[in-house]
Amino acid sequence: MIGTLAIILGFQLVGEVASRALALPLPGPVVGLILLVGSCLLRPALADRIRPATMGLLQHLSLFFVPAGVGIVAHWELLRTHGMGLALAVMGSTVLAIAAGALAFTLVARWTGSEDPSALKDTSDE
Repeated sequence: MIGTLAIILGFQLVGEVASRALALPLPGPVVGLILLVGSCLLRPALADRIRPATMGLLQHLSLFFVPAGVGIVAHWELLRTHGMGLALAVMGSTVLAIAAGALAFTLVARWTGSEDPSALKDTSDE
């Protein structure tokens, strides 16, 4: 399991170095994950080797939320002071993001001529 974790962390390190060296707009762990997925597709034996450890990590994924809970407790006074503003900002940005997604979908549907709901039917049986 330690070897598998070293592989995963190695890909994260390579992604971090590549992201910073190439000034990529993606965080290093995302670049590392893309490289890991690509490597697993090219070499299925790698995917088989890391599968047990990754499944173990996924079973305990809830533990990764503990630092967020500690952060809430550590900054409780700040949250009590500005909590309502933060909640309104989160809710407002969520509504705006949903509206922007719906608008983008509508515009793309118009541009592609797919406004008619019947155009989305499965035509493979014709």
